[in-house]
Amino acid sequence: MHELAIVEALIEQVDRELHRAGQKGRVVELNLAVGRLSGVHSGSLRFAFELLSPGSVVEGARMNITEPQADCRCRDCGHTEPIDELVAQCPKCGGGNVVIEGGRQLTLDSIELEPNGP
Repeated sequence: MHELAIVEALIEQVDRELHRAGQKGRVVELNLAVGRLSGVHSGSLRFAFELLSPGSVVEGARMNITEPQADCRCRDCGHTEPIDELVAQCPKCGGGNVVIEGGRQLTLDSIELEPNGP
């Protein structure tokens, strides 16, 4: 399960970002974008996060995942259509001159820390 390695890298990235920004405090929420064509399974990512987060900088944090969709754009007929899996032909004209746009990202979009008390 490569999601374990991804979560290990995610925890390291969060720790680096907090140190770089000089921020202290408990991480309460992480927001990730995991594109539908990224090859990463969101359920497995959540499982790995539950497994690896105890004792780390993200212990107890919520992990929110958005799953951006990809688009298939045909260079021949100009048709654009959302897709959930890779395609080699235009869904409209059947041409093979297609470009897949988006849907492959795997990004940490934001880190939310516990608000400071009064």
